[in-house]
Amino acid sequence: MVSHDARIARAELLAERRPGAADLLRFYAGIVRFQRTVFEGLRTSNETDLSAVTNSFPPLAELVSRTGPPLIANFPGHNPQSREELLSLLSAAWQGDEPADPAARFFARTLLQPYAEYLASRGDISEIHAGSTCPFCNARPVAGVLRGEGEGGKRWLLCSLCSTEWQYRRVLCPNCGEENKDRLPIYTTDDFPAARIDACDTCKTYIKSIDLTKDGHAIPVVDEIATVTLNIWAEEHGYAKLETNLLGM
Repeated sequence: MVSHDARIARAELLAERRPGAADLLRFYAGIVRFQRTVFEGLRTSNETDLSAVTNSFPPLAELVSRTGPPLIANFPGHNPQSREELLSLLSAAWQGDEPADPAARFFARTLLQPYAEYLASRGDISEIHAGSTCPFCNARPVAGVLRGEGEGGKRWLLCSLCSTEWQYRRVLCPNCGEENKDRLPIYTTDDFPAARIDACDTCKTYIKSIDLTKDGHAIPVVDEIATVTLNIWAEEHGYAKLETNLLGM
């Protein structure tokens, strides 16, 4: 797992380099600072009960009210009405039943990610996993990660919830299992040489991959947000993202 400090530093650097995504990246950096506090609190207390993260909702709501877009900043004023309601929301999302409301989904993910990462950090998880969902928490991947190895390279998938990475075949759609390379186009742009769209013409989904052989300083969870214009291009061409990131993109 990439440290929270490294994510924050990368987001701040890319905010300077990519003005078009600067607001998103600065907001994301603030959220990661909050998540770092939650993660460290769990690690210090050795707390594994999900109810422990409900105490972090008020400071998160206050942070988002100051820095977040209206869609999510207004959410805490109306929902949830009680600690029990919040725990019910988090429990459902933890079990894979994410809320349809984008604001509720953002708050649930923001609180669940450090909890899931803490639990994953305590386990011994194999990198070798044939499935398309996380071997630890069963969440879908938010991005692909390409690393060089020998004369070729390997692909990992990055969990959208607990940040676990696992190896996955390069020529295989993680949504429908398509393995015909002619149905799995790759789209790149000179603007973001280390990022690419891995699409599938069978199910019309895509996942964004970050190629660490082209930029060894990239941090996939951050660079995936910084290259939001690739999402727009893919969706304009009829592809739906396999899994949205923390910011709902």
